[in-house]
Amino acid sequence: MYNYSEFDEAFVRARVAQFSHQVARRIDGSLSEEEFRPLRLMNGLYLQLHAYMLRVAIPYGTINPHQMRQLAHIAETFDKGYGHFTTRQNIQFNWPKLNDVPAILTALADVGMHAIQTSGNCVRNVTADHFAGAAADEIEDPRPVAELLRQWSTDHPEFQFLPRKFKIAITGSPNDRAVTRAHDIGLRMVRNAAGEPGFEVIVGGGLGRTPMVGMTVREFLPKADLLPYVEAVLSVYNTLGRRDNKYKARIKITLHETGKEELTRMIEARFAELRPLFGGHDQTLLAEIEEAFAAPAFRNAPVDAYDAFYKADPVFRAWADTNLAQHRNDQYAIVTISLKAHGATPGDASADQMRLIADLAETYGHSELRISHEQNVILPHVHKGDLPAIHAALVQAGLGTANVGLISDIIACPGMDYCALATARSIPVAQEIATRFDDLKLEHDIGPLKIKISGCINACGHHHVGHIGILGLDRAGVENYQITLGGDGTETAVIGERAGPGFAYDDIVPAIERIITTYLEQRESPAETFLAAYRRLGLAPFKAALYPAEGSRDAA
Repeated sequence: MYNYSEFDEAFVRARVAQFSHQVARRIDGSLSEEEFRPLRLMNGLYLQLHAYMLRVAIPYGTINPHQMRQLAHIAETFDKGYGHFTTRQNIQFNWPKLNDVPAILTALADVGMHAIQTSGNCVRNVTADHFAGAAADEIEDPRPVAELLRQWSTDHPEFQFLPRKFKIAITGSPNDRAVTRAHDIGLRMVRNAAGEPGFEVIVGGGLGRTPMVGMTVREFLPKADLLPYVEAVLSVYNTLGRRDNKYKARIKITLHETGKEELTRMIEARFAELRPLFGGHDQTLLAEIEEAFAAPAFRNAPVDAYDAFYKADPVFRAWADTNLAQHRNDQYAIVTISLKAHGATPGDASADQMRLIADLAETYGHSELRISHEQNVILPHVHKGDLPAIHAALVQAGLGTANVGLISDIIACPGMDYCALATARSIPVAQEIATRFDDLKLEHDIGPLKIKISGCINACGHHHVGHIGILGLDRAGVENYQITLGGDGTETAVIGERAGPGFAYDDIVPAIERIITTYLEQRESPAETFLAAYRRLGLAPFKAALYPAEGSRDAA
């Protein structure tokens, strides 16, 4: 992975010193909260319902064991002993005291981490496929390009005060695990007719109160043109984007109001102006970055232990079937460590669990870790012979849940338990759904299914692209949960369809159960997934199950 240069180190240390001074001025009253707010947001510090929250960047989801141990130390020393991994591949600490924040930022800087641009109207943390550099279906590892984008966008003088926040996602695989079509810019690596790698450029995706799937503005962009082209997109958006209404300030609205054809024309015109100004330094820098992402020295050893355990141990086999993915090296596997134990808070990890994960990565995983946007942790390079030992250690630490991609592997935002913007709880809903289907022992029979829950219209839980999406709202002071069906965040992205009126808190889990019962009754075979069945059947049978009284009235 990329290690900080002297420039990076000096830059981060200077920002820590600057913000530490600003914190001191807030504490002594020299700065009011109104004056302090834009300064703290530039450094990832939010004021939540009960306390400050610090959001720490994990660029493109890549982290090493030393950094993970430092996060554990911060959680234990300055928080309540845990951290929360987010859908932006970041980690949030929900309980820091303001006077401790400078010490936290110093501890982060000690291991090459920071909280810069995790908030504000700027380019946020660039996210990537969490299997990058390991996946069998990958064209190229996209992380060097993600790192180039990180360096370019950090403190970029033109793009620090955009009309609204700006999110970029990148994948090197034709199978989109990075939700690229729901980002302001999505970059999907493709090959042209000559077999050369480049990028499909998608613009104008986003969720929130106006969910939209992004549109392709370039079918194929050579890698050498990527940075000037991304700068062209941002430059046009910075000029056109609305600043009169923050709800209409994202690039998706700019695209909608300007039109794809005209916006594409403007991007291409700006690109033609910018391209000659890039004299090749970006490509020299990219080549240096690529060296830092060289593949580890894979071990050539028998996999007999894995084969034997898989045949003999049903618990291990269930975990292997759900939590392992195909690695580009046949002797290796990609391990997803579920942070979704039944009844637990999705995305939370204790300090002890973080340390164990760091130890496993160091011992068995070539010292590499990834954070997924689905709020799990990845060991991207594990020899199959080591999988039984890893599984045993995970089970002992409460991290061996065999549910990745199943109904209890739920994405959920913090909701009204923490967030000042939330209008309903999301964590308890996720916990109750997971517990209910664990009690029923149905989730492995149900098969692949993605439930995503947001506690407000801002959609941090990605509910719009969940196979089943749940949105918590406030209706006259009472929590009310809307259900959407058929959403998809992959390369075939689509926004889910609203099923009908919302449900009270006590009714939402029974409603999900009726949806699942309908699916199990009407699927053509166990091989037909929920999403495939929904696309074949449409909304009607699920709506009838959700609102049986309406069906009775129609029949009458």
